[in-house]
Amino acid sequence: MDAGSVTFPRRPTRQIKVGSVAIGGGAPISVQSMTITKTADVEGTLQQVYALAAAGCDIVRCTCNEVEAAEGLARIVPRSPVPIVADVHNQYRMALAALDAGVEGLRLNPGNIRRPEHIKAVATEARDRGVPIRIGVNGGSLDPELYARYGGVTPEAMVESALVELRYFDEVGFDLVKFSVKASNVPLMIEAYRQLADATDHPLHLGVTEAGPPPVGLLKATAGMATLLAEGIGDTIRYSLTADPVEEARAGRQLLEAMGLRERKNVDLIACPSCGRAEVDVIAVAQQALAAFGDREIPLQVAVMGCVVNGPGEARDADLGIAAGNKRGHLFVKGVNVAVVPEEEMVPTLVEWAELIMEHGIEAALQRANSSKATKEAEADRRRLLAAQGDDANHSEQRVELVRQRLHR
Repeated sequence: MDAGSVTFPRRPTRQIKVGSVAIGGGAPISVQSMTITKTADVEGTLQQVYALAAAGCDIVRCTCNEVEAAEGLARIVPRSPVPIVADVHNQYRMALAALDAGVEGLRLNPGNIRRPEHIKAVATEARDRGVPIRIGVNGGSLDPELYARYGGVTPEAMVESALVELRYFDEVGFDLVKFSVKASNVPLMIEAYRQLADATDHPLHLGVTEAGPPPVGLLKATAGMATLLAEGIGDTIRYSLTADPVEEARAGRQLLEAMGLRERKNVDLIACPSCGRAEVDVIAVAQQALAAFGDREIPLQVAVMGCVVNGPGEARDADLGIAAGNKRGHLFVKGVNVAVVPEEEMVPTLVEWAELIMEHGIEAALQRANSSKATKEAEADRRRLLAAQGDDANHSEQRVELVRQRLHR
């Protein structure tokens, strides 16, 4: 599915721009992440920014918590391949310094910078420079007054925090705003964003804060963000994982591609869950294939199937796939058998044919193939497997018969 066939509605919003990246107003949903280096370490931070950009990140946030960090931003911004947003907590002067450093966006936490005059000073400076600000409410650092009044962290308290900050911005005529209302509790986060989406037409940045390490962190973040994206809510996203931030960028890109909200950039690798008929370790081969494709920009759906009996048929809609049988790999393109290779060459062959398809197209790949010979060999291996294992390799029908016998005694 490409971005042109999206079935999820998009919530209408105003549009802002973070550097060259448009946000809201129908623009593609963008992927964000944050560096974990010391921002004063210019070379180390830039190395991480470039790695994030290569993994599909559209915007990168860097902390600005000290003078050396602000100075580092001044050196990082001109060399960055993507827009840089400064993350500021507590010290409003750091936000002003980040603007002097040339950042393309700011993130402010209303729970940490609470004096109206400080908030307005930053908004005025950002207004004069045309730099957008994300009002980033966090359930873990809610304004103490709101916490007391609402009896804890609630969706209503988080939304009020965001809107109070916006009123300060309005007073100085600043409206280049996007919001986030992140929480580590998924249902709380979902409800807060729903309420905020009803209260404003500014673009929204989605995230489950402090989601934790994979795989649990991935599950929590996906549960929250995918739910909202399916409702049309969300204009930028970030996976907040206890992991290498490159994993965040990859996950964000993969989520949007899986939901049809961004055009596919990398391989969509599908694989069977394996069964009694599998002739290879499907998990191992799939992992090898993922590693081999890496960050190559090959936007194809590639299938790894455990056996030649059902594999080509089950994955007939994949652009390219391979199925094991008789210690050989049976390669197929759009369900058509095209080649047979030794088992140990399955993964390199997948990569080779994927590159061929990317360079010359599906039709050229099919013309190169000896499909008649490949089909005959696949059928021979299929028959051999059926003869050796029967139609019921998982012995499920035997179990069905046992169930029937027990229930009809």
